[in-house]
Amino acid sequence: MPAFCRMFSILVVTVFLASCLAMPIKDPYSYSSAVGQGGGTPFASYGEGRITAVRVWEINNNYYYYYYYYYNSNAYISGFQLRYGSTWSPVFGNEGGLKQEMELFNNDDAIVEVSGKYNPADYICYLVLTTNMGRTLSAGLPNQVSFNFYPVNVGNELRLLSGCFNGAGITSIGAHWGLVYMEGAGNSTLETALETVTPII
Repeated sequence: MPAFCRMFSILVVTVFLASCLAMPIKDPYSYSSAVGQGGGTPFASYGEGRITAVRVWEINNNYYYYYYYYYNSNAYISGFQLRYGSTWSPVFGNEGGLKQEMELFNNDDAIVEVSGKYNPADYICYLVLTTNMGRTLSAGLPNQVSFNFYPVNVGNELRLLSGCFNGAGITSIGAHWGLVYMEGAGNSTLETALETVTPII
């Protein structure tokens, strides 16, 4: 991963941890370090409240030439979008290709694992988001190098995704975990995102 994206990831974690100092001790936080080559524009998702839905776009180019005995599989994640409460975040990456969407059922349904595959030379190839209810959204094709993100602390859930993207797709991705206070305090990830990247509107 380029030095710029490494520094960006460290900055995201530092700012988020600093914001946690003002929160009660009961809000443990953890970060799953970004994977991927990391070229392009840095991003950090943001919103108010719990993640309630997710959209992922995939480019899936499979070419079969039986007469010439040629096969090529080129699949990758072109973009994604998270819904916090009832409000969708901006699209990070782009909306090219096939869209997959999963809506979380209620306040007991939360994303607790982010896994998949990435090509160290270019894009995130495969992305799987799993909830504590055992429901999954998967996009792309399971090729290349595996990764598996989950919270260190019991009871935590996905709060935001960060990484980099270019004009074609997502080049790196990391996951940030924590608790959500439904009564108000500590609900927003906007401050963290604003202090680390230029917002995408």
